[in-house]
Amino acid sequence: MPSAKNIPTRGRLSPFLFKGISFSTGGYSAEYGQALSSVLSLKSIDEPQEERTDLSFMTVGLGFGNTQKWKESSLSMNASYINLAPYQAAFPDKDVWHKPFEAFGGESVYRHKLKNDGLLKLYGAMSYLNFDLTQEDINVAEGVRFGMKNRNLYINASYQAFLKNDWSVLSGISFSNDKSDIKIIDDEIEDTNNSVHYKVKFKKHFSNRFKLNMGSEYFTTHFKEEYQGVINGSSNYGFNNNIFASFLEADIFFSKRVASKIGVRAEYSELLQEFTLSPRLSLAYKTGANSQMSLAYGHFYQNPNDAYLKFNTNFKAENTTHLIANFQYVKDKQIFRVEGYYKKYNDLVKYDTAFSLPTSNFSNDGNGYAKGVDVFWRDNRSFKNTDYWVSYSYLDTGRDYQNYSTTATPHFAAKHNLSVVVKHFVTDWKSQFGLSYNFASGRNYTNTNLSGFLNQKTKNYNGLNANWAYLISQQKILFFSISNVLGTKNINGYQYKNQPDLNGHFDSRAITPSADSFFFVGFFWTLSANKNNNQLDTL
Repeated sequence: MPSAKNIPTRGRLSPFLFKGISFSTGGYSAEYGQALSSVLSLKSIDEPQEERTDLSFMTVGLGFGNTQKWKESSLSMNASYINLAPYQAAFPDKDVWHKPFEAFGGESVYRHKLKNDGLLKLYGAMSYLNFDLTQEDINVAEGVRFGMKNRNLYINASYQAFLKNDWSVLSGISFSNDKSDIKIIDDEIEDTNNSVHYKVKFKKHFSNRFKLNMGSEYFTTHFKEEYQGVINGSSNYGFNNNIFASFLEADIFFSKRVASKIGVRAEYSELLQEFTLSPRLSLAYKTGANSQMSLAYGHFYQNPNDAYLKFNTNFKAENTTHLIANFQYVKDKQIFRVEGYYKKYNDLVKYDTAFSLPTSNFSNDGNGYAKGVDVFWRDNRSFKNTDYWVSYSYLDTGRDYQNYSTTATPHFAAKHNLSVVVKHFVTDWKSQFGLSYNFASGRNYTNTNLSGFLNQKTKNYNGLNANWAYLISQQKILFFSISNVLGTKNINGYQYKNQPDLNGHFDSRAITPSADSFFFVGFFWTLSANKNNNQLDTL
């Protein structure tokens, strides 16, 4: 069993170093994140249909995409660069930015068809981000300074081929390298995580009623953390972990309407020195030409969070049991899906201190549950030139884990979530108008002036967003968007003073977004032989 010094955080912060400091995610509000989500994330590279080039010129950066095709192969690339310095100069928020957010990301995939319908695929992606800011903190008069530089590299290679006697094989290997340099006030953390994943999978088609899948995979991870603290001194952590797993599953078609999947996964964790066995079962019934319902059961294991493992390795794997029922209807540009679920969490990590500390007493005595319903409806048929979708989720969850004193709904869980999106194209104006509305019921927080744990709720979250895409020509689009059009003052939670005043009262402040709204303008240009192609569907 490795010592405590051989366990990592995998890029997460060490909470015990920053007791009493409230830190939100880099100063980015929900409005920032929502507006930038489609910009910062690269478009997925699907199987290319034709050669094309996509160009993006935005108020926050640039984007590029290109696909080349040959007789037996293809190459696709995407890249984006984001820099919020000009935007934050024009629209300052309540944080003090020493280095405005900057990010770069790129990915490429090469596909080559081999004999016997085999396929070789090579994929690579990298990303880099950098920012430095000071945020308000009720316990630190000058605020808390936080900076981060993160670099991530991921590559994989896979090979798929069809063998004799209706067998096929899929094999692959991947490597990832993630490095983060983090600075909080005067403390510095450097995290490096290297991981390799090997996998091979065989599939046998016995008949139209029976298919068999089997395979194995091996994960190896090396993590290293170096901490330099003004008060706490220097510390080094790290670990090497190896996980071996094998799986077997069968697809059984009882009739044209009834099918099932039965499987089991066996896994051994070298770090925990534990062997686990996970059965899984699903049953599907086709209720009509355009609808089906299914029922699924499964057991799943995962290693405890690295923030705990770096201090203690005497754990069992955390695990959960899932029971999920689903109904789906798909017909002529309409989709309806409803899903109910119950999840039982077992062997969750608990500790007896305010934060995960080297001196904490850890155990696997935690547990929890989650039950709820997700509903989704999308319709691109009923109204001319209009596409809209509605999603709603109901969640009832409770956990007794971490340093919880009792079973309670975690602060990140909202009981009700609603999202409505509408896109309408006006042909005469060559324009697509979009609206989206997001609602979330209040989340729990602990009011230290009252008795109890997670004893109050924030007000509900509301956000209305709007956008307009104007087709200068079929392949040139000018795009405008604004988040939180109504300027709703949303509250994410509250931070309380560490010490009470003379009357025994703990002062507090509302934790609010850095900016109530976010504005975005972009020009998107597609070059291809098919002059009807554009990027409208992604906006």
